[in-house]
Amino acid sequence: MRVQRFEDLPFSHIAREFVGADHGARVTFLLVDAAPGEGPRLHRHPYEEIFIVQEGEATFRSDDGEWVVRAGEIVVIPAREPHAFTNSGAGRLRQIDIHASPRFETEWLEPQPSLPRTSGP
Repeated sequence: MRVQRFEDLPFSHIAREFVGADHGARVTFLLVDAAPGEGPRLHRHPYEEIFIVQEGEATFRSDDGEWVVRAGEIVVIPAREPHAFTNSGAGRLRQIDIHASPRFETEWLEPQPSLPRTSGP
């Protein structure tokens, strides 16, 4: 048995990342804690992804359309299906995103937005 503290997992943008291969596990997951308006751009994986919404509200989009999902609901995205989500609520979005893989494999389908440039003194 192994015990892992949330705080010791690497943080990336809106989530703590548990990469299964690094811990002797066959699944990978994200512990999402996103502010309103935050979320990943359109992407896909060669495996299924399951989202367990614990708190807040998110708008998910895929080839099938858009859905508003709230705490207490579960979303299943089939392998290779393009998807994205955004925290569309007024408070924090907390969810667990389970990747059916020991490692993240992500194909980004939209470009990353560029940061605004600031002029120097």
